[in-house]
Amino acid sequence: MNSNEQLLTTFETRVHQMLLRFQQLKKENEDLYALVEQNKRDMEELRQKMGQQERDYDSLKMAKMMEITDGDLESAKNRLSKLIREVNKCIAILSDAK
Repeated sequence: MNSNEQLLTTFETRVHQMLLRFQQLKKENEDLYALVEQNKRDMEELRQKMGQQERDYDSLKMAKMMEITDGDLESAKNRLSKLIREVNKCIAILSDAK
């Protein structure tokens, strides 16, 4: 009976150890699932930020293109004004020559 009692005690100890290990693994598993969920939320937030950054970038690109167009328009106006002044000078010179 002593041998059986010792076997039973050993068995109870092993079962107790297994239960403790199970609880540790269960806690670790819960922590890992929580970490995965947090990472999913972080990734979704980063995707949203990236999408916003892409939209901002596209808007800046469009604004830059419009700025260049406005600059070209101003430059064209200045050249046209200069040509008109030169033509007026030529007309004035021709008028004086008569």
